[in-house]
Amino acid sequence: MLYYREGLTQGEIARRMGVSRATIVNYLRQARDMGIVEIRIRGESFATSSLARRLAKRYGLVDAYVAHDDATALGPEALQLRVAALAASALCDILEPGDRLGVAWGHTVQQLAAAFPVSAVPGLTVYQMLGAMFSDHHFAAETCSIEIARKTSAECRTLHAPAVVSTPELADQLRREPVIARQIAEFSQLTKAVFAVGDVSADTTLVAAGVSTPDELNAARKQGAVGVLCGHFIDGDGNGMRGALRDRMLGISPETLQAVPVRMLVSSGRAKHEATRALLKGGHVSHLVTDEISAKVLLADWPGPDTC
Repeated sequence: MLYYREGLTQGEIARRMGVSRATIVNYLRQARDMGIVEIRIRGESFATSSLARRLAKRYGLVDAYVAHDDATALGPEALQLRVAALAASALCDILEPGDRLGVAWGHTVQQLAAAFPVSAVPGLTVYQMLGAMFSDHHFAAETCSIEIARKTSAECRTLHAPAVVSTPELADQLRREPVIARQIAEFSQLTKAVFAVGDVSADTTLVAAGVSTPDELNAARKQGAVGVLCGHFIDGDGNGMRGALRDRMLGISPETLQAVPVRMLVSSGRAKHEATRALLKGGHVSHLVTDEISAKVLLADWPGPDTC
């Protein structure tokens, strides 16, 4: 898929997968000989490959992945599934033995977890980055982490705390509890993290999951919030915003997340464009997985070359 759909060179694939170029050449030849792939030239594939390279250059990313659309445009849900599947493949490729992987929550992350291939990673530990919440949705924070840990035969560290509590005083007290304090402290040792970005529309997942009230959302928007990162409101420059909600949250902070060496953002759809751009501007992302239209929007104001 990296060669025939992502348009990466054999050398780029070799570096990404940690093998020799000769090994990649052999894999590709074997795939053709076995009839696994059928070679056809599609001009739009070259454009998509260019989009990924331009995104990486524009925002100083280590890597970018752009999911192809079809000739007939996919609906939002189908497109999100395609982006999540690409993200699952990309994350699987870059995980290394001994990694400490932080996993966020939400519909997109749950789809990623469901699409993640069964592939054991020796010594991997998976961490739930946000506390639990009461929700009728199936993408609870612990579910996302547990599913990825199951498929990678990893140890899973769920966070034994609610995502948000009633008062800042109670949150502070819980953060000092030895078990919770140790779990939160371990976030600073993460080597990789995967997360999505939330929007600040009236039907944002943050409100649907009971983390924020509509009044808190409205107040944050008036103060300049354009998105949500691991339960925290962010402004147009990607800065985590202070406020009553942040003081009541239990989980990773935007500042701690920003210090993780590999930070994979999975984002698709028009509603996420402004929030995605803010996270990229704020330096929260090292690896981006998105769709073609979103990639073009993110590059719309950049006078860079079409190819790199």
